[in-house]
Amino acid sequence: MSDDELTELPHVPVRTVITTVDDFHDAVEALALGTGPVAVDAERASGFRYSQRAYLIQVYRRGAGTFLFDPPAIGEFAPLQEVIGDVEWVLHAASQDLACLREVGLDPVTVFDTELGARLLGLPRVGLGTVVEDLLGVHLAKEHSAADWSTRPLPASWLEYAALDVELLIDLRDSMAVLLQEKGKLEIAAQEFAAVVAREEKAPLAEPWRRLTGVSALRADRHLAAARELWLARDELARTTDIAPGRLVPDASLLVAAKALPTTRRELAALKQFSGRASRTEMDRWWAAIERALTTDDIPVQRRATDTLPPPRSWSDRNPEADARLKNARAALTAVSEEHEIPLENLLTPDFLRRVAWNAPDPLSLETVSDALRSLGARPWQIELTAQPILQAFVDALQQPEAPSEDES
Repeated sequence: MSDDELTELPHVPVRTVITTVDDFHDAVEALALGTGPVAVDAERASGFRYSQRAYLIQVYRRGAGTFLFDPPAIGEFAPLQEVIGDVEWVLHAASQDLACLREVGLDPVTVFDTELGARLLGLPRVGLGTVVEDLLGVHLAKEHSAADWSTRPLPASWLEYAALDVELLIDLRDSMAVLLQEKGKLEIAAQEFAAVVAREEKAPLAEPWRRLTGVSALRADRHLAAARELWLARDELARTTDIAPGRLVPDASLLVAAKALPTTRRELAALKQFSGRASRTEMDRWWAAIERALTTDDIPVQRRATDTLPPPRSWSDRNPEADARLKNARAALTAVSEEHEIPLENLLTPDFLRRVAWNAPDPLSLETVSDALRSLGARPWQIELTAQPILQAFVDALQQPEAPSEDES
């Protein structure tokens, strides 16, 4: 579509945020009188706040209009859930918003995810602005996507941005459904959308401090203890102040202190690379964490027992047969991906392929490969498209001659 064919959205009235219970119930009544699916979006304050709560929830329905809700002010969303809970929800990248929506009691039964739909259609870019432009011919500015939505009052330009995020979604859904039908992918999309709704939230990590960027570079156990105590101290401060941890003290600064392992408060304060808005104002907190690390008997182990597979680059040495299976299967699925115009990572979760390749089913058959994929969580359409190519790739790997050793060459 050329730039000349793109249209700008017409002028719209000033947006308002619903903050009172009375206005909320009026909006719920209006939405109940609307027709068809509801478009839903949520804005958080990621990178600014500790919590991942929604600070604005946008809902649009034909025949009802657009409503911008202030979740902290409203609190209880059960009346809205009662009205729209059984209706199809249209979201873009639903998995990003479902957790914060469920936190306030909003939980869909069925969704149409326009970001997933764009992937299944093989569109080169799947951001909402790009997809709207490609399929609807409307230019949608996305300049406020990374804003601090906990800001009050919210600027008018932000509210306009938030409203447009939902006002075009249902038209986009209808256009996308036609294309999915034409390409024979409507059932595939339905399975993917159902999987998004059914996906369980990940259980909290037993040792979340190990997510600290660069922690794997620490080799001495006492340094690991320092990283742990500093991370926990920062997390407590972030949680109580509702400020994103990295805005208090960056990961890199915590790692510097853990590596240096200062033995006095003065040494810690002298670390110029130990920076951040709370690095000096909370110095007592950080020194107390270092002291705990220096004196604790609870020393973390260097490596944790996990079911994580080794990185594929090491497979040729550690498991040559699995390496051959993985390389063959990747090539086979790449061909399937191109044939069906579905990105490889959507055709089959990469970790599923790695696990099946690392521990190949025995005996090797279409049934055992299908069962292995199913047990990992692959959807029926994925199994239908990938099980046979994976099986053939594994069989071909068995027939490949072994590479000669250095002694034989």
